[in-house]
Amino acid sequence: MIQVFVTGGTFDKEYNYLTGELYFKDTHLPEMFQLGRCGVDIDIRTLMMVDSLEMRDEDRALIIHSCNRNPSNRILITHGTDRMVETARHLAEADIKDKTIVLTGAMVPYAFGTSSDGFFNLGSALAFAQVLPPGVYVVMNGRFFNWDRVRKNRQTGMFEEIMDDQTQVAI
Repeated sequence: MIQVFVTGGTFDKEYNYLTGELYFKDTHLPEMFQLGRCGVDIDIRTLMMVDSLEMRDEDRALIIHSCNRNPSNRILITHGTDRMVETARHLAEADIKDKTIVLTGAMVPYAFGTSSDGFFNLGSALAFAQVLPPGVYVVMNGRFFNWDRVRKNRQTGMFEEIMDDQTQVAI
């Protein structure tokens, strides 16, 4: 079984057409897995519904505690993209043993329909969570990245591997 932890982020934001504001209501993950005809044994648990820019150390401590205490050795976490790499670092530094932990998110809310990358990122993350060895990973744009070799490129809106400036090879 794969444990899915929901933390919020753009993935689950709703749009208020009157005020133009984005807000949280409920997670879209059960609907997304159903629409995707998911055949994998999953358990979805909402830990919080926060924008990652507002995520605090206490929130990350809850994520770490939940990963440590959960009996599943395969965990998928939905997370806001702005601080996803930071949370991945906290998880890696917590030295959680023998678990594959994959973080994913979306640049555009799922509620926006076909313009959202959320559906694709969720499916990719679910697949990578099943096959990657124990460790902490970020999965975005159909790729997986080691937690310490990834960054969000704010100009392109894509996640990319960090390159060594001197040799231009992946570090």
